[in-house]
Amino acid sequence: MAVENIKLLLVEDDPSFGTVLKDYLQINDFDVTHAIDGEEGLYLFKNEKFNVVISDVMMPRMDGFTMAREMKNIDSDIPIIFLTAKNMREDVLKGYRLGADDYITKPFDSEVLLYKIRAIIQRNGINEEKFNQDEFKIGDFEFNAKLRSLNVNGHEYKLSPKENELLRMLCVFENDLMPREIALNRIWNEDNYFTSRSMDVYIAKLRKYLKDDPSVEITNIHGEGFRLVSEE
Repeated sequence: MAVENIKLLLVEDDPSFGTVLKDYLQINDFDVTHAIDGEEGLYLFKNEKFNVVISDVMMPRMDGFTMAREMKNIDSDIPIIFLTAKNMREDVLKGYRLGADDYITKPFDSEVLLYKIRAIIQRNGINEEKFNQDEFKIGDFEFNAKLRSLNVNGHEYKLSPKENELLRMLCVFENDLMPREIALNRIWNEDNYFTSRSMDVYIAKLRKYLKDDPSVEITNIHGEGFRLVSEE
């Protein structure tokens, strides 16, 4: 998706800062809508389609955390970047627990924000239709995500919901890196130590199923994620 097609919702109650930041983002080819508080931001979000939300935290009428929680209830995949003067550890953790993609403390370098937005767009720019694909061929395996069924040589494995979604995501990224944080946020809705360890357990289970075909394996890219490797 080209940058000029990216719609940003900027929620910032400081009119001067909000105007300057909006102009800067528009100069860099983003389509930006500016809301002055959380209530307006949530109203716009309900009535328009946005690719990324950039929001202050401390705002009148509705704070950024409350707004973000409501937005995530509507679209759990919407990327959110918090901009705030607060840098208390608990506030940062609260932002990430709500599913924030990044948390930037004011004052900040606008160019850094630009790079962060582009990184999020690149990370989320995977063809969404593939995430809804139900049937995959993996080596000798036939995988039906709708039926949660993995078949090989006449033998069927019935997958749990988490196994199913994780294998579907590995198939989407077949022979490429599946970033750990994307899988955790899309499947577990949270990226932390405990969900990360849980994903490792499910990866081990999938490896046991896939061992029936030696041409298929799930490899670990240390600190980055996993690859579903299927030899032609």
